[in-house]
Amino acid sequence: MPAFDCGKHVQIKIVQLSQEESWAVIESYRAGESHRPIESATTHEKNLTYICNPIYEHLANRFESLDLLVNLVAIVILSHAKSDLSACTTRYLVAMAVADLLVIMTEVILNRINNYYFPLNFLDITPVCSVRYVMLRAATDCSVWFTVTFTFDRFVAICCQKLKSKYCTKKTASVVLGTTGTLLCLKNIPIYFRFEPRRIIDNVPWRCDNKRSYFKDPRWIGFRYFEKVLTPLLPFFLILLLNALTVRHILVANRIRKGLRGQSNGENHSDPEMESRRKSMILLFTISVSFILLWFVYVLYFFDVDGHFDDYSSYNFGKVAYMLRNLSCCTNTLIYVVTQSKFREQLKDIAKYPFTLLVKSIKNRAECSSNVPC
Repeated sequence: MPAFDCGKHVQIKIVQLSQEESWAVIESYRAGESHRPIESATTHEKNLTYICNPIYEHLANRFESLDLLVNLVAIVILSHAKSDLSACTTRYLVAMAVADLLVIMTEVILNRINNYYFPLNFLDITPVCSVRYVMLRAATDCSVWFTVTFTFDRFVAICCQKLKSKYCTKKTASVVLGTTGTLLCLKNIPIYFRFEPRRIIDNVPWRCDNKRSYFKDPRWIGFRYFEKVLTPLLPFFLILLLNALTVRHILVANRIRKGLRGQSNGENHSDPEMESRRKSMILLFTISVSFILLWFVYVLYFFDVDGHFDDYSSYNFGKVAYMLRNLSCCTNTLIYVVTQSKFREQLKDIAKYPFTLLVKSIKNRAECSSNVPC
């Protein structure tokens, strides 16, 4: 029989395997691979990362360093300094920055840096590995949904004047953020039971692999669909809807205000209120576009669009999706806060502080050297 006929028959056999037979093939492959030392497998994964996408690692490190810096600076300034923002808005922004910082810490420090530079340590034991993944998913959910809660708060402040005095308060913000964070943490507890050890060495379970039931059990399948809807599909819809309603309200209010001020007849008068609304509309539009663009590739990856790609393209697609998702953890806080004039002034003061301290020290030494009492 010719070689191509042989290959054809083999292909037909593989396609016609039942689900149970397919799992048997997978288990036999795992058994055949189990003799490989885990250190060897880690080295192979490390090499694959750089062979497949060296540019990704360089860009990801730069972007995630930016994420850490932006969120740390935002937390420090918003927590200890006065700004143009209300106490309610400040509380939302601090919560967003903390959640974004936790995403970067769990994704970069506990996962990527640990897996690459410190293989086979305490964090790689299966129970600890499971907790790390729960923390990452909970932090990611909080990062997204804190953005939604803040968007709703701004919608109420701009569009619902009667509700504004009751809802847009520091106490309400604390209750909303605390409730949202608690519910999201509870939602991610089942993820801990999703994994099984990849290898067992001296009765110690190492690394995390998905259990077979995660792909077969209807309860796990339903939970996976619930996760996809909760983050980020529903936030996508809510942010778009709330921002569209807010922008529509601003446009209608501006049209009415122009009519009252006589600008509909071509007169041109400066109006601080309309200028403030225009800035709010631009800000909301920027937030929506930034969030959707940076999460869009991850959504496609979440729905297995990369299944149509070859192995290397699929690998790179997934890496880019996670990089853009992590980058979104700094853009919201950056856009919301840097637009505030007092925040920019405080940021400049922080940047100038080391130089001011150095100049002051040099001046004091010069005075001391000229026989002036120090």
